[in-house]
Amino acid sequence: MKLKSIALAIAAVSALVGAAPAMAQAKEQFFPLLVYRTGPYAPNGTPWANGKQDYIKLVNAQGGVNGVKLTFEECETGYATDKGVECYERLKGRPGVTLFDPQATGITFALTDKVTTDKIPLVTLGYGLSASQDGNTFKWNFPLMGSYWTAADILIQHIAKKEGGMDKLKGKKITLVYHDSPFGKEPIPLLQERAKLNGFELSLIPVTAPGVEQKSAWLQVRQQRPDYVLLWGWGVMNSTALKEAVATGYPREKMYGVWWAGAEPDVKDVGANAKGYNALALNGSGTDYKVIQDILKQVHDKGQGTGPRDEVGSVLYTRGVMIQMLSVEAVKRAQERFGKGKVMTGEQVRWGLENLALDQKKLDALGFTNIVRPISTSCADHMGSTSARIETWDGAKWNIAPDWYQADEQIIKPMVKAASDKYAAEKKLSRRDVADCSL
Repeated sequence: MKLKSIALAIAAVSALVGAAPAMAQAKEQFFPLLVYRTGPYAPNGTPWANGKQDYIKLVNAQGGVNGVKLTFEECETGYATDKGVECYERLKGRPGVTLFDPQATGITFALTDKVTTDKIPLVTLGYGLSASQDGNTFKWNFPLMGSYWTAADILIQHIAKKEGGMDKLKGKKITLVYHDSPFGKEPIPLLQERAKLNGFELSLIPVTAPGVEQKSAWLQVRQQRPDYVLLWGWGVMNSTALKEAVATGYPREKMYGVWWAGAEPDVKDVGANAKGYNALALNGSGTDYKVIQDILKQVHDKGQGTGPRDEVGSVLYTRGVMIQMLSVEAVKRAQERFGKGKVMTGEQVRWGLENLALDQKKLDALGFTNIVRPISTSCADHMGSTSARIETWDGAKWNIAPDWYQADEQIIKPMVKAASDKYAAEKKLSRRDVADCSL
């Protein structure tokens, strides 16, 4: 009996010891980080992932979110949808889980139904499902700062401005060279709508992933001789497209990339030959911004940086910082309602994401002056901002034009409503009412 009592006591102690990490974790706000540091998209995915990690470290160095420490764990997806779903399933049950940023449109599509059941938000800044701007249908999706419909619309606006007005687009030839995936196909409905409205001829040229073979695509470009080429690429596809444009003699100044085709890895192997190439810019880049200086001083100078120091402030690194800032601000906003100094649940963070209100004063205080524009979300609008600038490669660096373009909501809102209504009908979902929006 005595031995049995001792065994039971040891078992009880072991159970408490085993439970200790989980109990401790529940006191921390956990960020699952889906990444791709391997494969053909690694040169672009890595700085993005490093920026997110470094911002978490900066927040912790500054005391966390009202004293709540942030933790994280990376899970490698290789940009593959099946691996992304596996990562989600493995990490979604962790104590204090905050939200998921899939970092891939394909993974976003696969997770959109799942998060509705699991009640965990999906943040898809500048990518994902364009229709999910409609928060009345997509309660858990947050395409913050823009979608591929807003991106395509802004590019058409810019080209029209360059030509002297929307009426000057009539008869022009515009070709979309796109990654043959959900990501690359997403802007097509908007471009088709614009082509009908503005009278330009739209050609579509898909490129098989990952995009290292594009000779046939650029032979078509050479034959079509479009006035402009829109490049919807990612990773190695972008630099390959620029090299093929050089080889076929297509003017780089007539090429416009989406904001995922306008980073240093896209042009560094092409160098001076890419001079004149343009892309959308969702955020500023460089090391002069206060938040970047804070990361250098409080994270990298202390030997805690995630990647190389000279990467800090690059386009995609800064975008990772920006995404993580918005995620942290959602937690902070949720704490204002549900309790400062407490770990927020996925449902509470969803409310925070739906009630973001970052004006210029708040952005300045966070060190994001001139990196990003103010953002304000609501139950109906899960995007919060639809603006971007144009950046141009001068052969050595990106130069961002000062003017911000705003996507035309008169075109986009009806498209979003129609697409979200169709989705709701297919999934047998009811649009949210006023009571649900207050939850």
